Amino acid sequence: MTKRRRGKAAVAAGRVAPVAAPRTQARYLRDTDSGIIDARGVSLSESRDEIRRSWRRAAAIAADLIHNSGRLKGAVDQVIADTVGVELQLNPQPDLGKFGYSPEQAAEWRRLVKVEWKRFAWSPAEVDLRGKFSLPQLVDTALRAYIVYGEVTGLLEYMEQGERSRYGIRTGTKLNLFPASRLLNETNEVEQLYQGVWHDGNGRPIGYLLEERLRGVLRRERYPSRDSSGRQVFLHVFDPVEATDVRGISLLAAAIRKHLQHEKLDDVTLQTATLQTIFAAVLTSASPSTEAFEAIDALRSTAPAAADEFGAALSGYMLGSLDRAADSKLSVSADPTISHLAPGESFDIKTAGTPGGQYLPFSAALSRDMARAIGVTYGSLTMDHSNATYSSVRMEVSTLWPVVMRRRERIAAPICQAVYEQWLDEMIGTGRIPFKGGYRAFLRDPAAVSWAQWQGPAKPTADDGKSAKASTERLSNGTSSIAIECAELGLDADEIFEQRRAEHEQYRAAGMRSPYDPHPGAGGDSETVAEDADEQDRRRAR
Repeated sequence: MTKRRRGKAAVAAGRVAPVAAPRTQARYLRDTDSGIIDARGVSLSESRDEIRRSWRRAAAIAADLIHNSGRLKGAVDQVIADTVGVELQLNPQPDLGKFGYSPEQAAEWRRLVKVEWKRFAWSPAEVDLRGKFSLPQLVDTALRAYIVYGEVTGLLEYMEQGERSRYGIRTGTKLNLFPASRLLNETNEVEQLYQGVWHDGNGRPIGYLLEERLRGVLRRERYPSRDSSGRQVFLHVFDPVEATDVRGISLLAAAIRKHLQHEKLDDVTLQTATLQTIFAAVLTSASPSTEAFEAIDALRSTAPAAADEFGAALSGYMLGSLDRAADSKLSVSADPTISHLAPGESFDIKTAGTPGGQYLPFSAALSRDMARAIGVTYGSLTMDHSNATYSSVRMEVSTLWPVVMRRRERIAAPICQAVYEQWLDEMIGTGRIPFKGGYRAFLRDPAAVSWAQWQGPAKPTADDGKSAKASTERLSNGTSSIAIECAELGLDADEIFEQRRAEHEQYRAAGMRSPYDPHPGAGGDSETVAEDADEQDRRRAR
């Protein structure tokens, strides 16, 4: 009772009890006063579960957006151009030393493989099961599928000799690509089937469940991952988010919402621009309104004489204005005409006041979000280079180029490598490409023989002259090599060497100065250069 009385006395005396200060916190996800973090309802699940739930919907929306957007269609083409260019060029890197090859013999063997591979890859009848597309075209379609579905699916098949004779082709190795939508998104964890892929106890894929259409009838078919000899049968390429992922998801999944917002912004802006072509013509006049004439009628009840005098004056003014207006013309039509207006009149044209100054910055922000998700530069997506400088373009390309290289190595190159391994196995097995020790020796370590690198287009530059000077500087100070610099340009160092040697010998045989001879002043005087050339001729003669 004593404490309560003291509290009441303190309040009565005007003293307020102190409010406890908020407790300080240091933790993750500490919310703001607005509760913006608590307002975002989220749950935590594995990546493969999220992909399974959203795969079909994301692929359908992505395909629809690309079909109806010239900007996205161009972005897809840009992805293909950056990743593979015209084609990914084969650069065999076999370890032939263990098979008894000398360096010269290994170089000759690589040259033969390149020639035969080029003929095979660029022949639709040889490489494509359907006989329609070359391998570079099939890789293009695979990259388009990767953007829409997030994965590439296909079969590596072998056509027997009897069937090959019908088409007049030599090789049996064939690539059969098909949309990833045929790979059923079904899960039965009791059978270790997840999203249409069967796994063994270690989580390795051993089979795939496809839905195929045969003469208008849908049927389900199971295909093995590899055949009894360990050769790859099913081609399934995707970029995982987590190590437990089974399938990929559309590359546009993270940017779908932003792109739809951008489309809405463009649609509203277009409607506003259409309204701007329809203007409102407003004729403002100082002529008396209806209220003025009602005031004259009220004045007649109190002062008839004054009302008559004022009415006569007003009538005279109106008649004069009408006579003046009769001589003028105002026409708003296909052939607009405006002449003199009556006294006190003005003519205004009202237009829409939007879009305002925030449209372009907001549109650019949405475009940058989409460009980042797809993996292209903002300039290549929008074709807007208005504020670009040499430094900004160089930094933009340098930042994005590792993404391009990663996409080339993770998505495009595995497709080519899978076909190359099957093709090389067949070519050595049939003897069309000779190999020391024969096919049996090849089977001892086929991975060492079929190892290869795949070179794509060169990295874009904002200034070719500065890039060439930088390449020359790297070669001169010993921090690079011809092979590295050729790879940067998307060229094969071996092919460059063979071509330069052939051209050099052709010029020398014709008695002409070779363009590959050292230039006077670049490493000595002209007499020294001539003596070096003569010495080279004498050595070749010996």
